[in-house]
Amino acid sequence: MLKGLDIYKGRKVLITGQTGFKGSWLTGWCLQLGANVVGYSLPQAPTSPSNYELCKLSGRIHEVSGDINDFDKINQLIQDERPEIIFHMAAQPLVLPSLENPRETFATNAIGTINVLEAARHCDAVKAVICITTDKVYENEEWLWGYREVDRLGGKDPYSASKAMAELAINSYVQSFFRPEWYGDRHTVAVASVRAGNVIGGGDFADFRLVPDCMKALIDNGPIVVRNPNYIRPWQHVLVPLGGYLLLGAKMLQPGAEAYIGAWNFGPPEMNGITTSQIADQLIELWGSGSWLCENSDSDKLETSYLRLSWEKAARQLNWQPGYDWKDTMRDIVEWYRAWDEGKDLEALMQAQIKRYAESVTV
Repeated sequence: MLKGLDIYKGRKVLITGQTGFKGSWLTGWCLQLGANVVGYSLPQAPTSPSNYELCKLSGRIHEVSGDINDFDKINQLIQDERPEIIFHMAAQPLVLPSLENPRETFATNAIGTINVLEAARHCDAVKAVICITTDKVYENEEWLWGYREVDRLGGKDPYSASKAMAELAINSYVQSFFRPEWYGDRHTVAVASVRAGNVIGGGDFADFRLVPDCMKALIDNGPIVVRNPNYIRPWQHVLVPLGGYLLLGAKMLQPGAEAYIGAWNFGPPEMNGITTSQIADQLIELWGSGSWLCENSDSDKLETSYLRLSWEKAARQLNWQPGYDWKDTMRDIVEWYRAWDEGKDLEALMQAQIKRYAESVTV
């Protein structure tokens, strides 16, 4: 059982980007923990269908519509709502769309993060800010070992570069305003960034992503198109990193929070990663039918062939570990999309899957 999360009960939690794939799952989990959730996002969900809407989350939290690039609005929201902890997830989260709209991607991912940090700096109610970035913030060296939190930041495509810029901004705010050694004297805000990539799970309907593409093809009885079958990624169920974020947040709401300021990686148990073809094959096997074919494009050249994360820091300092391996992940994904295809109660399924995952963790 994932322990220590009862601290969220009755606390006010602000989630930016709560209507997104990861944001919707975090919202559902915080509600299950008894938190008082406030959400800030654009008026329209980023995908249609939307996991947030399918799981009927909108009526269970206080929603405020707005753009993360609107500093005055996010600042006023934080001053009015006075959350104790902020999970900043609002972002342009995909590589290929960043090539079509680089300016928007840089503004949303970098300036949007600065807006949240600046607003939090001026609200004495805020005790913790966790900024969600990505595993792609690291300079791509095609290493066969996992990137660590101290490794060099970089990024060739606008998405990766914009998230690395966000990380630089977060570190600048930490060094300028939120240093651990100043905690309790000059400030009382613990700030962290969390890095996890290739997050998958039920309810993801984004374009240009492997699992949604696979499940759409399987439901439509068509072939799955796999762009890079041999690419290796740290695939992980969405609840794996979210459990890490929540555990980190719980530590940051308690005495000694200054020890948790900084960057954190969260990843799956398969430290060597899993290929995209393995993902497609396993989904086909669990679904009971289907096939895949390979189709490459010029934009694929911007993506790294090898990408792995080391989450040794989280294991040592948070006593955190992932509760699911990749086959557990595939099981829950197929269960979710089959339930969606059959018109079942997805709100109940979300809560059941969260509970099952939390019980699978042994820390």
